[in-house]
Amino acid sequence: MDKFDLEERLIEFSVLIIEIVKEMPITKAGNHLAGQLVRSGTSPALNYGEAQSGESRKDFIHKMKVVLKELRETFVCLKIIHKAKLYKTEAKIESAKKENNELISIFVKSIDTAQKNLNNEKNRL
Repeated sequence: MDKFDLEERLIEFSVLIIEIVKEMPITKAGNHLAGQLVRSGTSPALNYGEAQSGESRKDFIHKMKVVLKELRETFVCLKIIHKAKLYKTEAKIESAKKENNELISIFVKSIDTAQKNLNNEKNRL
């Protein structure tokens, strides 16, 4: 996948998260989870942008792991929101969970590949 396609996909995911948060109920639980979701759900796009200018392969891998960590946190948050029925549009929650899961898979594979490349580079030295 092209890095700009992935960046655009992460941006679109962030927008979907923002749409979900806007529709959440204004209750103690709703506000708490909305705040958590907007932070963790928009963070991957921002951190991916930072990873693109990593100072080294090791730094790139570290920043990609931060993206993965935030995606995993977002997935759990979406599951809680879904189970607690703190949403207006179930289709948006389902879509976000599906995309979130696909993004997690992409980042797991990307990190694995980058780690293998780093190890191969070390072995050549």
